[in-house]
Amino acid sequence: MSIVLSNCTYAYRRWRAPVFEDLNYALPEGLTILLGPNGAGKSTLLKLASGAVRPRSGTVSLGSLRSTRTEYLRSVSWMPQNIVALSGLTAREYVAYCGWLKGMSKTAAWEKAAASLTRVELEKVAQRRTSQLSGGQLRRVGLACALVHDAQVILMDEPTAGMDPRQRRVFRNILNDLSQDVRVLMSTHDVTDLAEEADHVTVMNHGRILLEGSTKDFLSYKASDAARERAAESAYTEILARDEGSPALYEPTTGYIT
Repeated sequence: MSIVLSNCTYAYRRWRAPVFEDLNYALPEGLTILLGPNGAGKSTLLKLASGAVRPRSGTVSLGSLRSTRTEYLRSVSWMPQNIVALSGLTAREYVAYCGWLKGMSKTAAWEKAAASLTRVELEKVAQRRTSQLSGGQLRRVGLACALVHDAQVILMDEPTAGMDPRQRRVFRNILNDLSQDVRVLMSTHDVTDLAEEADHVTVMNHGRILLEGSTKDFLSYKASDAARERAAESAYTEILARDEGSPALYEPTTGYIT
């Protein structure tokens, strides 16, 4: 089930300029990487998609289905950038508590918490207090929280920030596995988070979507002399440069208007 934003306009204050105006976006299947510089609107897009905030105008829906707000929130999980440890709770208690907040019974949440921790490779620390976990482990606890209630869509805001290369690789492998079952939208500032197995890439700037397409489509914008390991960085730089140098917008059906 896809999240669909239709003609959404949003501003943090009535007297401020909108972050988005008439934004349209539909999350594709699999793993989608959301790229953009600071202030591009990535976090705001995730907040709208998660239901944390509501648009001034327009609609946010699960495909063509009409769902109540409760049903919507149970179908969508949002993993914020900062996962705060609760010193009094073990990893399993933390995840079970998140499930209970999503409307699960205490028994169901407790049982599913163990399975969710296993899925993110944290079963060995399930009884360890969250205050004793490493930063990378705590991020994976946050991911387990997003999985515990069987969400159809998972939204992530800079989940790999602060991780070392090994932790990032483990996290990517987990995401790749998850994206076989659920839709994942992951925002990042770092184009190295664009794993080869990512299915789609969305690029934003100034509250506008410049590109939404397959990873192959995205990489086609790289410079011809770009090294293979710098291909994603080169493509990202080129797309932003075209936007800054021209008022033309990206049309999903035809590509850049030149």
